[in-house]
Amino acid sequence: MKLGLALGGGGVRGLAHVPALEMLDELGIRPDRIAGTSMGAIIGSMYAAGVSGEKIRQCVQGLTILKSDKPKDVWEKKDKLSHWFKFFRFSKGRKAILSADGFLSLLFEGLEVEDFSDLEIPLDVVATDYYRDEKVVIGTGDLKLAVKASMAIPGVFEPVVHDGRVLVDGGMADNLPYGVLQDDCDIVIAIDVLPVRKVDETEPPNLVTAVLGMFDTLIERNTEDRLNEDPPTIYVRPELRDIGTLDFDQVESVYEQSAPAIEKLRKILQEMQERGQL
Repeated sequence: MKLGLALGGGGVRGLAHVPALEMLDELGIRPDRIAGTSMGAIIGSMYAAGVSGEKIRQCVQGLTILKSDKPKDVWEKKDKLSHWFKFFRFSKGRKAILSADGFLSLLFEGLEVEDFSDLEIPLDVVATDYYRDEKVVIGTGDLKLAVKASMAIPGVFEPVVHDGRVLVDGGMADNLPYGVLQDDCDIVIAIDVLPVRKVDETEPPNLVTAVLGMFDTLIERNTEDRLNEDPPTIYVRPELRDIGTLDFDQVESVYEQSAPAIEKLRKILQEMQERGQL
């Protein structure tokens, strides 16, 4: 039985994939293929390169200030924290607000992978052709370039020109790319990290919140249509509330809020193991 793992996009909410990967490691379950969009592509590329869920968590902890951190903890990781100043450089030519080159360079610094062929687990990264409004699945060539395209939220991060196409965030075409895996895998787990929308707010959003919120709404509608037409074997959606796409100070909240859904997934997978399905 071949197992596919689809990791959805959602900015910092995509860090909910980390405890899911830790759980798979604990159960001794290894995906045969991975597909990822945006943050799902980032986390998926690290895991496909052989980095364990625990190591990915440690990487995230070293690059963020956690609520549980004591002053000495912040001091000890001050050098890594200083990299935030170069993480998101301003884009040139007014194509977007930010360039993600610095961010991706730091993440890929210790991976020793440059090409999809260097990965231990086959990976598909999803981006969107901006002008054709088409899904573009990248599974060969320059890994960092593909991930950069997959996370290029229009207007926020600069687009990527690849094979004659202008590519932007894969969420516009397929934010939860389980369909990419269905023809090749017997079982597909899809982890959706879109937020639970507020319905009782009366305070108008600021500019960034409004743009990203509309983006999330569009993505959610597209994802719901696909789920109704052809759902994955196992669908997981943690209830992530009050966490914005770029709220990197909310890492611990992502872990805490995703815990119940990950625990439900653990029980499902353990039952499947007992039945010999995994």
